[in-house]
Amino acid sequence: MTRKIGVTELVLRDAHQSLMATRMAMEDMVDACADIDAAGFWSVECWGGATFDSCIRFLNEDPWERLRTFRELMPNSRLQMLLRGQNLLGYRHYEDTVVEKFVEKSAENGMDVFRVFDALNDPRNMERAMQAVKATGKHAQGTICYTISPLHTTEGYVKLAGQLLDMGAESIALKDMAALLKPQPAYDIVKGIKDTYGDVQINVHCHSTTGVTLVSLMRAIEAGADVVDTAISSMSLGPGHNPTESLVEMLEGTEYTTGLDMDRLLKIRDHFATVRPKYAEFESATLVDTDIFSSQIPGGMLSNMESQLKAQGAGDRIREVMEEVPVVKKDAGYPPLVTPSSQIVGTQAVFNVLMGRYKVMTGEFADLMLGYYGECMGERNPEVIEIAKGQAKKDPITERPADLLAPEWDHLVEEATKLAGYNGTDEDVLTNAMFPGVAGKFLASRAEGPKNVGKTAEQIEKEKAAADGSSKAVRGPIKYNVTMAGRTHTVQVEPA
Repeated sequence: MTRKIGVTELVLRDAHQSLMATRMAMEDMVDACADIDAAGFWSVECWGGATFDSCIRFLNEDPWERLRTFRELMPNSRLQMLLRGQNLLGYRHYEDTVVEKFVEKSAENGMDVFRVFDALNDPRNMERAMQAVKATGKHAQGTICYTISPLHTTEGYVKLAGQLLDMGAESIALKDMAALLKPQPAYDIVKGIKDTYGDVQINVHCHSTTGVTLVSLMRAIEAGADVVDTAISSMSLGPGHNPTESLVEMLEGTEYTTGLDMDRLLKIRDHFATVRPKYAEFESATLVDTDIFSSQIPGGMLSNMESQLKAQGAGDRIREVMEEVPVVKKDAGYPPLVTPSSQIVGTQAVFNVLMGRYKVMTGEFADLMLGYYGECMGERNPEVIEIAKGQAKKDPITERPADLLAPEWDHLVEEATKLAGYNGTDEDVLTNAMFPGVAGKFLASRAEGPKNVGKTAEQIEKEKAAADGSSKAVRGPIKYNVTMAGRTHTVQVEPA
């Protein structure tokens, strides 16, 4: 008997976030939506992550309008988002009322599946968001961020899945943002969760950066995974994800099938093949990076550290920083390296190399050491905790960080009302709450409409023509045979 494997298509969110810094404009996605809607995916990931930030920071586009448009264009699909638990889509913890309001408004505007994660895998930071999702009647997916350390074991991940199920998770996502999930651990973790908790739905999300994870998806399926994440081939690989069509072909002749409509997939592929060149300037140069297995540094984190070093005139010290990251990670209790913990650990490693170990500590790293982001799997280094206490002038905490926050909704409404362009909606209040430094400028310019930062077809053609011209130029003089009055002369023509 054939078992159906669900597929979550990532092209509308994580694919372009990973490949081209989340710059894809809505107008470059809409024409593919009918085919995506009809292809047979379990869900379509199209919102959350960095899309909200990128919409208002670079594209002058209302992210709520983007969600409503997707809902309208894909009426038959489950729409899915990535939500950072108590951080929502911002970079700090929000008070519970704000979390509830954000989830409520997201559901109201069309969201169906909320993949809720926490950078430290602290279930306390996911619980309130999942409860809020359940209150709206939508699908709450509890997420395990996969990482490798001496403390992270199959048994530990299985136990974490149980905690998330106890909190009301309807399914479990195993999220491998750094492409560290090798085939055997993928099998062991999925099988462990299935054996322990019965027929719970498991979704597996892998990036393709290290080159091994298509095999990991296969082993996860063999262990009982129900849904896997892929990206259409023209928007796949590198720091992105495994290709959707490759998964379909891989399962042919096995006891598994995706049931996806290949004709639709090819139309989606062709659409994004024409779109991708527009954003070439934002693309990562990484194709395969197996150093991640030893450094455990995701590509986005590495480029962030490189730019910090270059800004300090120390671009040649990246190797030292890469060696410092595992030290900082261990001192902090082995957090998985995903937003925002990857930025916090990476920046501290840069500071340690440039100024001496913990001579200068960022405020965020001090907060991480003192428990204000939550609990990590490992014990934090007591000596570094003392340095953090001295610098931050506050004591460590053991309670859930959001329990220390005062109610803030009324204050956030008050702040939003002061902004030019504020339209009086809860959505605008939430946009400003997520990105207070950016939202004001966006709301003031929103009426101008979205801006596409990709190149036009005409610009691409001109660049190609210029490149062709220059490549001919470097080939040196061209010889021609010219026949005049019956006599042949060889003429050498040099470029001006």
